[in-house]
Amino acid sequence: MEHLDVLVIGAGLSGVGAGHYLQAKCPWASYAIFEARDAIGGTWDLFRYPGIRSDSDMFTLGYSFRPWDGEKTIADGESILQYIRDTAKDGGVDEHIRFNHRVVAVDWSSEDARWRVSARNTLTDEVVELTCSFVFSCTGYYRYDRGYTPDFEGVERFAGTVVHPQAWPADLDYAGKRVVVIGSGATAVTLVPSMAATAGHVTMLQRSPTYIAALPEKDPVAELLRRWLPARINGPVIKWFKALTTQGSYVLSKRRPELVKKLLRMQLERQLPEGYDIDTHFKPKYNPWDQRVCAVPDGDFFKAIRAGSVEVVTDHIDTFTEKGILLSSGRELEADIIVTATGLDLLFLGGMEVALDGRAVTLPDKMIYKGMMLQDVPNFAFAFGYTNASWTLKCDLTCDYVCRLLNRMRHDGLRQCTPTSRDASVSTETFVGLSAGYVQRAADRLPKQGTAYPWRVHMSYLKDYRALKLRGLDDAAMVFSNPEPESEPERAAAGIAG
Repeated sequence: MEHLDVLVIGAGLSGVGAGHYLQAKCPWASYAIFEARDAIGGTWDLFRYPGIRSDSDMFTLGYSFRPWDGEKTIADGESILQYIRDTAKDGGVDEHIRFNHRVVAVDWSSEDARWRVSARNTLTDEVVELTCSFVFSCTGYYRYDRGYTPDFEGVERFAGTVVHPQAWPADLDYAGKRVVVIGSGATAVTLVPSMAATAGHVTMLQRSPTYIAALPEKDPVAELLRRWLPARINGPVIKWFKALTTQGSYVLSKRRPELVKKLLRMQLERQLPEGYDIDTHFKPKYNPWDQRVCAVPDGDFFKAIRAGSVEVVTDHIDTFTEKGILLSSGRELEADIIVTATGLDLLFLGGMEVALDGRAVTLPDKMIYKGMMLQDVPNFAFAFGYTNASWTLKCDLTCDYVCRLLNRMRHDGLRQCTPTSRDASVSTETFVGLSAGYVQRAADRLPKQGTAYPWRVHMSYLKDYRALKLRGLDDAAMVFSNPEPESEPERAAAGIAG
């Protein structure tokens, strides 16, 4: 049976980064990346809806070891996908990817100090088995095979086309058509102005408003730093500048929510037509960053409203009709195409089963160690980025930390590292601290965070940089154990009988 030192699961943004770190910092380690689909890129290869783009700045969404050199701060999906592909190819990471391999189960053997892995070939349905010493899950956080769609009454009566952004048809023609986009999150505010460029008219139908902020598509400060600083250092400097300003904005939102609301309101008044009903359509009931704040490059969403090609309607759906959607207010929105931008369906660890010595691990019973490992689960890490900043900032730190763990075990002749809770006073809380619907729907299926370090999940790059990059590996929770067994010559030299 094949054995690997490390199995990386997923060949998206995180998995390609993990491959680079393993090659650069653990050159002794054999590894493979199992990817359930047939392409590199994860999210950025899966989503094909019009206008798809990053909702974080590319200077922090890009890898620290390969700084983003594109012009746009908020980049289109095709450019991001090419960046990931180029990164994988330039470093030879792509040679370690095995496509159409979906990991369905992993089972840890304490005696052998290794994982037994079961994967399914998605083309042949054949089950592939192997062992590995360490599992690094880079599967993202949502289901790839479907998005979330509520049960809309009467949807079968609608005579037009209904489509979810996660399954966008390549041949969908919306030129000159009446389009209704249900939702108000990042996907909706991306789709709406993009479709409005060719559609007859686009209506964004929302149950409740979301905070939306206009950002420059090209960051003027980043452009200045690129001109002033040498090429070898401008990447890290710009990354830190963007990381710190983003973190500062988040902290200000938490500490002075009324001030941030006022600033966002002032921007809306400048961006929207005079007399626009901001209170109805752009005044959320929650504070900024209780849910993610949507970014729109150069205010394209607001420009489409000013141009008259986009209307925002805040109401509840009563039922679908043959012509469109009947609202609770009695108004009917007629449509040729309805887009259900209603969110994601969270799926932790890609849905694979995890067991220890044949006994299934119940994820909601486990706490998360340093935002990257599971309580009492040895030699297992996962990449999970920030909800208030770029995903990659945390993933870079996680990849580096995993490599430090691997090198430490190799140096000490140990085969196992296990986060173990020894403090009975630590209680648990929800893992992801957002009030968004997609988070709340999955809260009971996710592991928990603790109320004290190292079980507390910091949504702070500065705190995590100190904890994962600047501090040592030894703490009260991490247990290194399971030494390498002595070989027969070593046993004979020590006078131990066979």
